[in-house]
Amino acid sequence: MTSDHLAPALDLDAYLDHIGWSGGRTPTPATLRGLNRAHQLAIPFENLEAALGAAPSLDLAEVTAKLLGSRRGGYCYEHNTLFTAVLRRLGFTVTGLMARVQVGAQPGVLRPRTHMTLLVEVPGEPHPYLADVGFGSPGSLLEAIPFVADSVTETEGGRRHRLVLGERTGPLRSWLLQSWQSGAWEVQYAFTEEPFEAPDYAVANWHVATHPRSPFSSSVYVLRTFTDHHLQLVGNELTHLDLAGTRSVRALTGDPERLKVLSAEFGIDLPEGTRLP
Repeated sequence: MTSDHLAPALDLDAYLDHIGWSGGRTPTPATLRGLNRAHQLAIPFENLEAALGAAPSLDLAEVTAKLLGSRRGGYCYEHNTLFTAVLRRLGFTVTGLMARVQVGAQPGVLRPRTHMTLLVEVPGEPHPYLADVGFGSPGSLLEAIPFVADSVTETEGGRRHRLVLGERTGPLRSWLLQSWQSGAWEVQYAFTEEPFEAPDYAVANWHVATHPRSPFSSSVYVLRTFTDHHLQLVGNELTHLDLAGTRSVRALTGDPERLKVLSAEFGIDLPEGTRLP
């Protein structure tokens, strides 16, 4: 994803209005951090398309129609495809990367690269940034962080992230994104700086959405980020999780209640009678 072929399909004003961004449009670190934050707070993470049996389109016009026009959410490929187009239109240089999600993995288990994240170069800055608006986890980035090893970035609510160097993967060095969770550093995902392009994401998107053992093809996962907490729906369980790690869980009784919660709490409206896994 190094070319600018996605940008012409983007309605930049509609996007900025949707996320409530009234700040500057100059490609600076402050703009990048602010856009990452505004996007995260405005558009939920959700896998409903995959859970309902289809791979979501990554065509920019269709992604825009879904996330902005239909006021839905999406997962990493949709979010970061849209964010890539926005950043390029504003003058940032963006390289798409692929990561192995580590959250929840058992020790020694090697997961495939299934998460799309972004390396962003800011004009005049000595180092790039890691930006990501599509990682559906309480440990996700609220703001883009400097691509510098062992540099801790603290953002709103006491969120803390850092990048550390991992083991070398063949000729490439490995990076780990860590988030401070419950008093310890927790690895969110691992990646290298190898660039990935749109066809690579198309294959990964199809696999994640349709593989029978993919968690996204078999259960509902929706997450909304707020400044001081996260709200997530996993299967039939609605969880409120604050930044101190305190959680409350409520079991939902069936599809009618889940559809009401999706509308009221996440702003996602599905047709009445939709049957969810």
